[in-house]
Amino acid sequence: MARHISIRIYHSLFREVEHTRSRARLCSFSSKYDSAPPLPSLFSILHNSITSSSSSSVSVSVSVSSLSAAPSMATTSATASDDSIHSNPLLQDFDFPPFDVVEAKHVRPGVRSLLKKLEDDLVELERTVEPSWPNLVEPLEKIVDRYNVVWGVISHLKSVKDSPDLRSAVEEVQELGRLSQKFEENVLDATKRLDKFITDKKEIEGLPATTLGLAAQRAVSKGHEDATAEDGPWVITLDVPSYLSIMKHARNRTLREEVYHAYVTRASNGDLDNASIIDQLLKLRLEKAKLLGYNNYAELSMATKMATVEKAEKLLEKLRSASWDAAVQDVEELRTFAKKQGALEADDLNHWDINFWSERLRESKFDINEEELRPYFSLPKVMNSLFNLAKMLFGIEIEPADGLAPVWNNDVKFYCVKDSSGSPIAYFYFDPYSRPAEKQGGAWMGEVVARSRALSRNGTSARLPVANMVCNQTPPVGNKPSLMTFLEVETVFHEFGHALQHMLTKQDEGLVAGFRGIEWDAVELPSQFMENWCYHRDTLMSIAKHYETGESLPEGIYLKLLAARTFRAGSQFLRQIRFASVDLELHTKYVPGGSESIYDIDRRVSEKTHVIPPLPEDRFLCSFSHIFAGGYAAGYYSYKWAEVLSADAFSAFEDAGLDDIKAVKETGNKFRETILALGGGKAPLEVFVAFRGREPSPEALLRHNGLLSVTPSA
Repeated sequence: MARHISIRIYHSLFREVEHTRSRARLCSFSSKYDSAPPLPSLFSILHNSITSSSSSSVSVSVSVSSLSAAPSMATTSATASDDSIHSNPLLQDFDFPPFDVVEAKHVRPGVRSLLKKLEDDLVELERTVEPSWPNLVEPLEKIVDRYNVVWGVISHLKSVKDSPDLRSAVEEVQELGRLSQKFEENVLDATKRLDKFITDKKEIEGLPATTLGLAAQRAVSKGHEDATAEDGPWVITLDVPSYLSIMKHARNRTLREEVYHAYVTRASNGDLDNASIIDQLLKLRLEKAKLLGYNNYAELSMATKMATVEKAEKLLEKLRSASWDAAVQDVEELRTFAKKQGALEADDLNHWDINFWSERLRESKFDINEEELRPYFSLPKVMNSLFNLAKMLFGIEIEPADGLAPVWNNDVKFYCVKDSSGSPIAYFYFDPYSRPAEKQGGAWMGEVVARSRALSRNGTSARLPVANMVCNQTPPVGNKPSLMTFLEVETVFHEFGHALQHMLTKQDEGLVAGFRGIEWDAVELPSQFMENWCYHRDTLMSIAKHYETGESLPEGIYLKLLAARTFRAGSQFLRQIRFASVDLELHTKYVPGGSESIYDIDRRVSEKTHVIPPLPEDRFLCSFSHIFAGGYAAGYYSYKWAEVLSADAFSAFEDAGLDDIKAVKETGNKFRETILALGGGKAPLEVFVAFRGREPSPEALLRHNGLLSVTPSA
């Protein structure tokens, strides 16, 4: 076992330095090492020292002592002569990062000073290296950790509190990832460019009060101090809450078309055009793969994943063929319904019509109005019920700890996680609301610090993990709390699943603790697993209490929500399969500068994944941050791969009996002791088998989505 864990730690270090994981947004997990400046000789030290040693040397038993040579923020700042360096908050010794005082001016001197100190440490370690665990792996972990913690603070603030000064500072110190950074900045700036000013009530007919309230608040921020939700004026933007609401509810088809067109062409023209950046990224990735002996970048990416290119393509095709007929039926059903409603566009539905008529059909079919459900999902109640679920499943207590750690915005909450004895085992931040002016869209979970015995503060117990959860849901309007859509509820559960794996790890070796070292296509297992509980009756009914009256969600509506879970499942599957397939095509078959453009690739993939072909001017690739500015290059298939794992994992609770509390607790404890506890010290397939008793099957995923009975034909 020691040999096995040490090899996985070795590969984890390789990934940490040579394949820095970056943030995956839009309802996904995030790693904080996005575009960090390099530590040049780290991998060479590790590779040369470990691979040249005997297996017995690599498997030296782990010492519990803390090395005195370990770098710390205190010693780093003490070596600097400049007073500004000495007082730089990035270089201080802290338990929780000083998010409230770090400014752009601290980035350049702080990072430069830190890199100089850590590079000196690396040179000294290389000079005196001994191929043993306490004299090699532990010092390396401490160097990598200090580097990642500091860069994580900077990267996180850039995501949630962006500014021109911070951008400039980050760009100046970066040596890697500038293309990805520029890609994401272009997307953010293009998203902010649409500020559509509306005064005519007819233009915004159908939009819910929540959306109009946000649009009026936006107008106030633009200088229209008398703007109100009822009378306007209103400012429409492309940030996700605004965009989705327009697509689903605006009766003004012209407005829907305008906003849709702006959304799918973001960052595709003028000074924000990402097309050339995409070509450069794909070219550099291919060159990197060739240098390392791979045929293409997808092969390189899969080298540290559960899947192979062939297995990923096989799964996507299996899911695509199972979804196609259902998706065709979805479109036909929409056309028939729209025609019955007298819609002039019924025979010629376009992309800006799909969400609108889908929402009307869903309301008609299940008598569910998403906006009317908001009062039942207030943020405080959702979080309280989520924490109660975690207590039942995993035996933990979650308590507010506001004031214990600095925060970057007054809306940010801080929590302490305790075990059954009342002892703290982890902490996390929660930043729930959309702030379009400074905060990137989507949702993610990020690591602040990982659990680590080597980084122990007292030399005995392991350093406790700290996480951050970031969402972009609808903020409070007036005196009302944040009233959430059901999708926003699912998103919170999703990100909390990631946080649980980070916080409940029992792996004391920091390089493979939590999600560190876990193959990328298995990382989404706990997050997607948690989403299933949103449909569990007892869980949902504990959440869904009217924020004013305390009335429970009517049983009939719950049953309709359950039935609506499979609504348009075929279409939703195809959408994700399009993203995953174009990602693999670009990283396997695309030749930069060749006869086929990136848009040709997308159109070819869309022929088998889109019932209604994309618009000729569709440039969604120019805002596809997951693969061009996140960690999912040649890895977007991971969502579906992990959905197979997560659905099968949840089926273990179904098998045990969801109404049997004792059985649920026992199964939850087993899930905690395997999936959540073992980290990257054990291969994910072995971990899954340890929990489930067998290898995963896609049957549960197809069954949950009502697709088992669909006969594939396309």
